[in-house]
Amino acid sequence: MEKDLIKRVRKTVPLVHNITNYVTVNDVANILLACGGSPIMADDAGEAAEITSICGGLNINIGTLNSRTIESMLLAGKKAKELEHITVLDPVGAGASKLRTETAMRLLEEVGFSVIRGNVSELKTLWGKEGKTKGVDADIADSVTEENLDEMVQFAKKLSKKTGAVIAMTGAIDVVAHENKAYAIRNGNPLMSKITGTGCMLSGVVAAYCVANPENLLDATAAAVAAMGLSGEIALERLKKTELGGTSSYRTYIIDAMSNMTDEILEEGMKIEAR
Repeated sequence: MEKDLIKRVRKTVPLVHNITNYVTVNDVANILLACGGSPIMADDAGEAAEITSICGGLNINIGTLNSRTIESMLLAGKKAKELEHITVLDPVGAGASKLRTETAMRLLEEVGFSVIRGNVSELKTLWGKEGKTKGVDADIADSVTEENLDEMVQFAKKLSKKTGAVIAMTGAIDVVAHENKAYAIRNGNPLMSKITGTGCMLSGVVAAYCVANPENLLDATAAAVAAMGLSGEIALERLKKTELGGTSSYRTYIIDAMSNMTDEILEEGMKIEAR
């Protein structure tokens, strides 16, 4: 993997416009600051395109979708496309409702994205298959395992070719792919799924890493995914040392770990395999 990816993030302090879901907006802003970026949260149609024009990247998350923000997403997305800015799509719950699915497909068609980050169910929906959702989460039947890893890598590569985006398929094993190359990443732990917004936070980090490293979006995305998983591991070790700590402390410790992440820590701790 390319060197100094995190160093470039902290040096350039990439400005990222986030139209994200209101359940996790504060955590997304904080993880962006922690990783070295700078967040702007603006979801009104009256300023969405203008705000996007002053940022280096746009992170769109459809987690708490409504008719007002759909317009803002399209306006911001088209402006980002016009300016050739980095764009990240987090199609939360695509497949769970007609509105989510149609909005995700419309964004793909009218905007196009540099990176798409989602779980297996969401990504299957974008391909046109039926994913198995459980609310806005993937069902256990739609998971990446050692047994189906080769199949999922090939699927991610095909989806990348179809969409033109780097695909970040996140779960127990993460797959980051473009059409010719992929990484399997085994950082993280199950407790991360008990924190609302770890996926949303990751999409913000992906945007920052990609804005700072636009010449290598595959490695930048893989580094962001590995850094988030490693932050979860570091946070869990810290949590184990506290007597009364629980999931709320764990969320804070993840942000702390990301704020202290360096290229050296990532290189030593990431569990990554080229596929």
